[in-house]
Amino acid sequence: MNLLLVHGPNLNLLGERKPEVYGRTTLLDIEGDVAAAAGARGAAVLCFQSNHEGGIIDFLHEQRKLADGVVINAGAYTHTSVALRDAIEAITLPVVEVHISNTHAREGFRHRSLISPVCIGQVTGLGRGGYTVAVNLLLDHLGAGR
Repeated sequence: MNLLLVHGPNLNLLGERKPEVYGRTTLLDIEGDVAAAAGARGAAVLCFQSNHEGGIIDFLHEQRKLADGVVINAGAYTHTSVALRDAIEAITLPVVEVHISNTHAREGFRHRSLISPVCIGQVTGLGRGGYTVAVNLLLDHLGAGR
């Protein structure tokens, strides 16, 4: 079983940017958590981060036949990108949306996700641990063993 872990804009600055919102956890910490959680259930993870909308879409298109599912933190593109929403729908893989902060408790423009209607679930506000929840939700959906 092969999973994709996709991070959008500014997530490369985790641990530095707005620690009061996102904590001190780095992107490498999260990638390690996800790899461990997936590995414990026999799955491998390919990680990708881009600050460019087209880069994320290209990656999803390129990997669509090699992967079984996706965990994505699209960052601000969650709230703005119809193109990313369409790409998620087009690849026909199960996708779980994840956010470190509780987007519903933040600024009004963050309350709406354009991608959630084409995802199998959304995990928000659980911090670093939300990624492990998202991976397990995806693997449960895929019927991966425990």
